[in-house]
Amino acid sequence: QVQLTESGGGLVQTGESMRLSCGASGSTFNFKGMGWYRQAPGKEREGIACISGDDGTRRYQDSVKGRFTISRDNSKSTVTVYLQMNALKPEDTAVYYCAATREVSCYSDYVAPQIWDYDYWGQGAQVTVSS
Repeated sequence: QVQLTESGGGLVQTGESMRLSCGASGSTFNFKGMGWYRQAPGKEREGIACISGDDGTRRYQDSVKGRFTISRDNSKSTVTVYLQMNALKPEDTAVYYCAATREVSCYSDYVAPQIWDYDYWGQGAQVTVSS
């Protein structure tokens, strides 16, 4: 059984940085795609970044391009995916979720995986950016 656990959320001020981590436990082999989503109050969950498990291809939502960086560490017996967030804005305030799929890779030129492709989800980490 796979479990994803986010850490690193909290309260920061506008313009500051924060790094989220997502550790995977259990049967973590062959994750083709891992991603980060966020959900603000009253809004739908939106995908903001993904990374493929084989060649490291990344894709970002336009609103976070140039500010957020997704990375992945496969060097240990488990998998950890990170989200480095710089130049944070109040509109980045949301609960951030990591997700993983064994079926669909991340592609740079079209939206994949889709939200329904992800098999595993973390419990979420609150990120609050004060103005």
